Amino acid sequence: MPDPAARDAAEEASAFSHPAVAPDASAAYGDHPDQVVDFYAPRDGRERAPLVVALHGGAWRAPYDRQHLTPFVDFLARRGFAVANVEYRRGGTIPRQGGTGPVAGRWPETFDDVAAALDAVPRLAAEHLPQADPRRIVLTGHSAGGHLALWAAARHVLAPDAPWHLPAPPALRGVVALAPIAHFDRAVELGVCGGAVTELLGGEGEFDVRARHADPALLLPTGIATAIVQGRDDVVVPQAVADAYVEAAAKAGETVGLTLLPDVGHFPLIDPAADACAVVAEEIAQLAF
Repeated sequence: MPDPAARDAAEEASAFSHPAVAPDASAAYGDHPDQVVDFYAPRDGRERAPLVVALHGGAWRAPYDRQHLTPFVDFLARRGFAVANVEYRRGGTIPRQGGTGPVAGRWPETFDDVAAALDAVPRLAAEHLPQADPRRIVLTGHSAGGHLALWAAARHVLAPDAPWHLPAPPALRGVVALAPIAHFDRAVELGVCGGAVTELLGGEGEFDVRARHADPALLLPTGIATAIVQGRDDVVVPQAVADAYVEAAAKAGETVGLTLLPDVGHFPLIDPAADACAVVAEEIAQLAF
């Protein structure tokens, strides 16, 4: 049986080995340099294609930006999708006091950006990617980006006085979350990404109050078609996190699809060289077409 850490390292190296793919167009949704969306046209030349909005992972930390997701985004474009690859503000590069690595996320800027980007994407796509069909939008995201995709689809469930509240459900065909950090309590119990969830919310003193606005497991049911794709051998965001979210959804009266891939870890889901990536594309297609 292979060493889990060694296997994870090999899968990460494979996923990050592909060169970044330049977009066909880019557009700003705000004044900050990170408030930008890159657009990729469907490679099959179709005139009208479903629009996949992609949110990258990286534990909401600054060293990981949208560039590492571009091979996956290009893979989707080659499968006939129009794609919007969203950047957003992440944590700073200086560790918190007593910390050993970059801070995870900014409160509230990370959430401000995702909300603003999703609100702007239909308009920006109409201007910069006319092949995109705004009536067929699917959200996807990997790891921390999977959390943000689930959260963005649940903004109408937020309290009316929350800054990101939507008065009605967003116009989405659905969400496909890839190994998402979908249940904060379970993720904290497991120490996912070195305490990134607690850092995202500003520390233990803010956790309970802010989690009510940020934890997808507390924003159920959404009424939005939702599927999770999860590797059974994921040691970065273990299956137990996805299981906890699916269970919370069931208790709220909602069914969430869960596709478990044997012998798959965290990174093959976004690795165009891996079979798991084709499974992800098929899950998106089932919602989009």
